[in-house]
This record gives sequence, structure tokens and C-alpha cells, in this order.
Amino acid sequence: MADFPVLYEKLKKYTAADFYPFHMPGHKRQMGGITGFPDPYRLDITEIDGFDNLHHPEGVIKESMEWAASVYGADRAYYLVNGSTCGILSAISGAVPQGSVILMSRNCHKAVYHGVFLNSLKTKYVYPQFMEEYGVQCGLSPEKIQRMLKEDRNISAVLIGSPTYDGIVSDVKSIADICHKSDIPLIVDEAHGAHFRYSDRFPASALELGADIVIQSVHKTLPCFTQSALLHLREGYVDRKKVERYLQIYQSSSPSYLLMAGIELGIWWMEQDEGKRRMKDFTDSLSELRRELKNMKNLRLMGEEIVGSKDIFDIDISKVIVSAKGTGINGVQLCRRLREEYHLEMEMCTEDYVTAITTVMDTREGLWRLKDAFLDIDKSLGKEGGSPWRPHPENWEAEQVLTIREAWDSPRETIPLKESEGRISGGFIYVYPPGIPIIAPGERFTKKIIDIVCRYKEEGLCVHGGEAAEVVAIQ
Repeated sequence: MADFPVLYEKLKKYTAADFYPFHMPGHKRQMGGITGFPDPYRLDITEIDGFDNLHHPEGVIKESMEWAASVYGADRAYYLVNGSTCGILSAISGAVPQGSVILMSRNCHKAVYHGVFLNSLKTKYVYPQFMEEYGVQCGLSPEKIQRMLKEDRNISAVLIGSPTYDGIVSDVKSIADICHKSDIPLIVDEAHGAHFRYSDRFPASALELGADIVIQSVHKTLPCFTQSALLHLREGYVDRKKVERYLQIYQSSSPSYLLMAGIELGIWWMEQDEGKRRMKDFTDSLSELRRELKNMKNLRLMGEEIVGSKDIFDIDISKVIVSAKGTGINGVQLCRRLREEYHLEMEMCTEDYVTAITTVMDTREGLWRLKDAFLDIDKSLGKEGGSPWRPHPENWEAEQVLTIREAWDSPRETIPLKESEGRISGGFIYVYPPGIPIIAPGERFTKKIIDIVCRYKEEGLCVHGGEAAEVVAIQ
């Protein structure tokens, strides 16, 4: 048996090495040195006298959250210490009637599907288009959403993810207007967009564009601790009291003052002259980095040239997406080379590309290490013939047979994945990150879906739930 504490020692060893983080959290392990954040153990308290209560805020926490709402332009802002997940669950539970129909983007995070399960909702999916050149899912069509709302008057809310994990932004304003004409709310999972308000080089936030509830993971792109997030609410189409009730259910009854103080401190620092200066320096360096990477001959940087195509309204340039398609290596192999040869840790890889998350806390030295690594690898690669065919999302829309709740609550059995064709899924299969289901409970396995899961596993992606097929036992 290993000597303990193993996790603590592994963390110490890793942070002492020269691996550079192009992944969340957004503080990039530097914020303490800037703010003089003290020993965290000295700040770790509970709801003692004078320190308020997150679940019934009347004092300092209430004042802090009201200030955060004023910064972002929300009617209400809520500190989340259980991540964006608890915000998504609270938004769905508080804004979508139990058992009703929700229209959601098919490429939502698994937390949205869990909210659907918990509230016994029926789902309608709007599928994004697919960009073969880079292997990314694109934007959502406002026209398609409008048509689906007209076709089904029982839809009680719309929930979309924008920006996506890859920084793809949909036309949120048009979608919000369409929802409000149908007298229903728009919920936006903007987990990757908490930094948008801090530079005009980034897209506008969904909060500015009319969304009714916006959930942001401040730990992803701002200098805040992992697991910290915000829920913003605009009153009018949503019952605030109901959302607050569910926040009390889904948040820990012992909320971390470290996380709450970290949210406040991160936002406050971004509002100060130092934060503004760092943001300008960062975006200037980021623009320079992207100009340099445009010179790659074999690898390809996804850039602003894609805006306006396939319902892409805008992109977040802080997400550095580099495709390896047609180069002789795949995204998994590119990610491995970056880690093993250059000690650069990416946020995510797919079979086609890698994703580097950059934030205001990235140093110029770190960004230049990334640039040099990509350019160096690019020189070692050559163009190959045509890439193999990739099934587009719209080409493998799964048939819904049961609701997620019905399938998950039904008797289930586990069978070999390759024998599951025609059976109804009793569980989720997804690549993590980002946690977007390939198949969800209640959907029917097809040969195409099985082939996709098998190919992802063969290419070394982290497939959850794909070792075998969990299927509903009763046909």
C-alpha cells in the first residue's frame, strides 16, 4: 500500500514541475501571488456571528452578491459553491414546470440532462450544425428554434449552451426575442463566458442580450477557485423565489467561505486598474499569438473566418482550437505530444483537435511556449490525403423512445456494446471532457452510434459509459 497522503504529495510534485496549464481553473495557479491571498486554512470558517448565511443572506453575503449583480448588470446574482452544475439544476427546477417540455441544444453539458431527469421533463432537441474542416459543432439556428416553438406550443422553456466548450457563440439575442414572443424564458449555460464583459475583443454576454437566467463558471476563465460559479437572473419570465428555493436544495448546507470570498475577490480584481491592465496585455498577446499560429502549414487554427457560417454568430478568441485533421496524427496524439515533449497541459482533445484555455492570468512566456510548440510540431508534420468520413450530428440524431426519467427508472441490464443495436439506452455515453452525451437514456442504439463510440475508444478518447451498453431490460 502506498504511503499517504498520496493525493497531496502528487499535487505538490506536479505544481513544482514546469508543466504549464492551458486548462481551467482560470487563475492558472497564480492569483495568490498577486493579491496576497493568505493561508486558506485561516479563512475557512462556518456561519459564525457576523458572517451571514448563503441560504438566507441578510448581511455581508447579501451585500456581496448585490454588488456582483450590479457589476454584471443582473437583477440578482447568486454565488454558487457547487459549480455551474448546481446553478443549472436550480435554473431548470425553478423555471421549468415539472413534467413539461423543454427545448434544449443537443450539445448541452450532462448537468442539463440530469436536470431533465430530476424534473421528469420531456425533451425536444435543436441540433447544431457541424464544421467538417475543424471537426467542431457550430451554432444554433434561431429560425429552427422559432419553428420548433410554433410546432409545439407545450414547450415551456429553452435552454442553450453558448459559448460552447470550443468558444462557439450563437445568436443569443435573436433566440431570446423568439422565446419572449412565446412568453417563455431563455436559460443560457454560459459556463465558459464569465470573462466576456471584461474586453470588447470578446463576444457580448448572454446577460446583455436578453437571457433570463445565465450561469457562469467563474473558475473556468476568471481568477477564482475551482467549483465556484455565478447564477444571474433577470426578473420577468422567471419566478425568483422558486429558483432560490432550489439553490438551497442543490447547494451544500455548509458553503465554503473560501469559495465565496474567492468569487468576490476574483471579480473585484478584474474591476481594478491592475485587472484591466492585465486584460489588455493578455488580449494583445493573444491576438499576436493567433497571428503567429495562422502561419502553420499543416495544423490549423480555428479563427474568426468561421463567423457568419453555420449559425456561428461569434467566437471566443481565448479558446485556442488547433485541428490536426489530415496531418497524419489525431487530436489525442497532438495533445500527448504537447504534454510529453513540451510540458503543456491542454484542457481537452477530440479525435480532430486540441483545446487550450487561455485567460487573463496567462503569462506572455506561457503563451509563447504554446506558440513555439505548435509551430515546432507543425514543421514535423505533412499533409495527407483526404480525411476519413466523420458522421455529422444531424446525421445521427438519436430516436427518442422513452423520456430520460422513464428510461433511467426502468429495469436495466448490461450487454456488450456491439450487441446493443436496436435496444433502448438506459444510461449515458459521453466523452469527458466536455461531457456532452453521444446517447442519452431513452434513445435507441443504432449501428452509427455504436460505431462512433467504438471509434472514439480506439482513438484514445476518454469515453464514459462505453465499456458496455446499459440498456432498458423491457423492450
